[in-house]
Amino acid sequence: MVNHALVSMTGFAERRGSDAGADWVWEIRAVNGKGLDLRTRLPDGIDGLEQGARAAVSARMARGNATLSLKLSRAAEAGAIRVNAAGLSAALDAVSQVGAEAARRGVELPAPSATDILTLRGVLETGAVAEDTGPLLAALLADLDVLLADFAAMRAAEGRALAVVIDGQIARIAQLADEARTAAEARRPQMEQALRDNLARVLAGAAEADPARVAQELALLAVKADVTEELDRLAAHVAAARRLLAEKGAVGRKFDFLMQEFMREANTLCSKSGNAELTRIGLDLKTVIDQMREQVQNVE
Repeated sequence: MVNHALVSMTGFAERRGSDAGADWVWEIRAVNGKGLDLRTRLPDGIDGLEQGARAAVSARMARGNATLSLKLSRAAEAGAIRVNAAGLSAALDAVSQVGAEAARRGVELPAPSATDILTLRGVLETGAVAEDTGPLLAALLADLDVLLADFAAMRAAEGRALAVVIDGQIARIAQLADEARTAAEARRPQMEQALRDNLARVLAGAAEADPARVAQELALLAVKADVTEELDRLAAHVAAARRLLAEKGAVGRKFDFLMQEFMREANTLCSKSGNAELTRIGLDLKTVIDQMREQVQNVE
């Protein structure tokens, strides 16, 4: 039975929300990566948003190249209009001074209205009222948690699909390793006869050769052609791979290393086969291992 503990590095999630006078759309997507590489596209002007978002994502991801973006729109706020006391005082002083000088010279001026005074430079000032972004930050981060939960669910679903494929590939490797063991046993009499024939030819062609020395060299060749250790290591790697399938957490790096070990044994098996059937099995092993390595690249 396939264990569903694997998590995929690839995934996507989107979430829309509104609160604190704003509407937003969160989006996160991720692909394969050697480590965790998070890029953010967040609006400015909300203290603590960048730090909070990075902490939230890092708590849920161990590996992958991820991009987190937030599109935010807030209701336009009219700037507050207020009278600048100092500017008004200066304007009134100026109007009074102009009126006094005009009267001294006998020039009659109409009395300025309040509207006239307000239009003078420096009397009115506008500016946005300082905003408390705390409530908006809290709402955004709360919604981000929901987004990341959806994201994790998608990656887990991808991981379950990966686990099914990888479990089948592990089973195929185990099957081929068993076939290789059977083929290696079947070739044993052929190898022994070949060694005896070689020994007889050497002794017949070189009367001065030391039979014990020749036999020793041929025995070494037989040891070098033996694939028992490679098959034993393949069996151990199969067991390790099945344990990783059942292990929770980020196991992708362990799988990466294990795939190198699998391929090393398959290559050695092919180089030592000396037998058409064993070579065929070794090549099939390399094919399955390479296919499994491609799937493992998606595991967190």
